[in-house]
Amino acid sequence: MTNASLQSSGHILLIEDDIDLAQWMQDYLVAKGYQVDVTGCGQQAVKLIQALNPDVVILDGMLPNLDGVDVCKAVRPEFKNAIIMVTARDEEIDEVLGLEMGADDYLTKPVRARALLTRIRKYIARQQELNHYLMPNNNESQLVFNQLCIDKKAMKVSLQGKVLKISSNEFDLLWLLASKAGQLVSRNELVSELRGFEYDGFDRSIDLKVSRLRKKLGDCPSEPHRIVTVWGKGYLFAKDAW
Repeated sequence: MTNASLQSSGHILLIEDDIDLAQWMQDYLVAKGYQVDVTGCGQQAVKLIQALNPDVVILDGMLPNLDGVDVCKAVRPEFKNAIIMVTARDEEIDEVLGLEMGADDYLTKPVRARALLTRIRKYIARQQELNHYLMPNNNESQLVFNQLCIDKKAMKVSLQGKVLKISSNEFDLLWLLASKAGQLVSRNELVSELRGFEYDGFDRSIDLKVSRLRKKLGDCPSEPHRIVTVWGKGYLFAKDAW
């Protein structure tokens, strides 16, 4: 089911199997100026995300054929834009799992329209700023630290000659930290640059991404020396640890 607009404020893929709720959300978001495509099938959602590359995905947690968390896990390695999970699952472990699988945000039902709209606007604005920030230029398309090479144009990371499997979100985080190597980067700055809103003191998504990055970069999880935690402040990318 498709509703297209040539002058839309952004393209949203809504994945929701409750037909009445999906219709209400689509009508609301179209009225706000967005192009909205809708599916209620988890397997089809994976194909649509890969084919359409929407600006924002609104993802229900419980779907037929393929669970919302599994949809997130399947697409996240390649899908760069925001995924907002909107689900009836309200346990903390469900939220942690959704964020660990790559969701950018997690809202519980019933849907609060203005809260959802605010997040959509912020994520689209954040992605536009981030795309500008990450835009390759001739002078700074690669960062090299001894045996670590981060290639912005190719979105590729290699360490000791081996190409690492890094998701797009992890790449954005690594590039931001590495571009400020040797400097403390606060959690508030990371959340603001990468997620588009101020750090509230509770959001763990950046910490989870740093943890995954450390594993892929061969950093010690108990005493990291490559991406160093500055307690109560943020993170520091070490220049000479590669």
